[in-house]
Amino acid sequence: MGEPKVSVIVPCRNERRHIGPFLESVLSQCPIAGGIEIIIVDGMSNDGTREVIRSIVERVPNVRCIDNPGQIVSTGLNIAIREARGEFIARMDVHTCYASDYLLKCLQVFEATDADNVGGPWRARGHSLVQRSIAMAFNSPFAAGNARSHVLDYEGEVDSVYLGFWRRDYLLATGLFDEELVRNQDDELNLRIVRRGGKIWQSPSIVSWYEPRPRLGLLFKQYAQYGYWKVRVIQKHRLPASVRHIIPGSFVATLGGSVVLAPFFSSAGALATLLGLSYVSASLIASVLLCVRSRSWQSLLLLPPIFACFHFGYGCGFLAGVWRFWFGRRTDGAAFRDLTRS
Repeated sequence: MGEPKVSVIVPCRNERRHIGPFLESVLSQCPIAGGIEIIIVDGMSNDGTREVIRSIVERVPNVRCIDNPGQIVSTGLNIAIREARGEFIARMDVHTCYASDYLLKCLQVFEATDADNVGGPWRARGHSLVQRSIAMAFNSPFAAGNARSHVLDYEGEVDSVYLGFWRRDYLLATGLFDEELVRNQDDELNLRIVRRGGKIWQSPSIVSWYEPRPRLGLLFKQYAQYGYWKVRVIQKHRLPASVRHIIPGSFVATLGGSVVLAPFFSSAGALATLLGLSYVSASLIASVLLCVRSRSWQSLLLLPPIFACFHFGYGCGFLAGVWRFWFGRRTDGAAFRDLTRS
């Protein structure tokens, strides 16, 4: 094989059920002049994932598997980028389904926009009722705020994009992914790209579907991790990329503080009541509007607790990150690393 045009990099760990169908879907992508290579960076899986990968590597010459001793996404991505031979790097996720022209559209949009990173909107879809309900909430402004990456028909510049597609040389010059970060490593990289004058472009022609967590407890943990590691990104750059990143933590801190002080100050009790009722009302209104828009009412009772997982998970994680990174050991995130690896 000659030098491939695109190197697809895929960090994974313990994905025995998903890795086979994922690889088959990538191998079914529309042909690209120059071809592709697929680099799986495995975080020392112990559930049979390696055996599935090995069976595919043995019959498909452009698939490779490399060890990721660090066992987190950022270390795996950097290992793959350094090993890649392609002119372009496409990050792909095992829990995401891709349109057959996904890579081709990435390449076309990249060349048409002269951007430094391109991707599609962050679509979600699920199989169970819980997953379908999470997917409904996922692209709601009440859950995502003003994040354009969740606006499915938006085309233009954004501050961050789902997954990503870059020139390999540009990634190497930018400094790759921050290996301290268990989560938010792509947000942090995109922040560096924007602050050095780069351009990140989102196009709805680049189509993929993210599969949400199957249970509310896992959803809460996921967003707690996002909030926790977002604090480290803000601390590193001394400024949040957007005000939306600090709103959930501020809300949870204000609500929690007013509840604690309510027995001692009537004004605190009044504030707690006002905040609580306002949040519940907003959550119910957003839930009804989503059901009306989707013409389905099956998810109505699930949507309010799902919104709470998004907001309170992120907010609690953010406050834990403030406590750890500002008042404790700056890089100690062992508990959240364990959650990520599980």
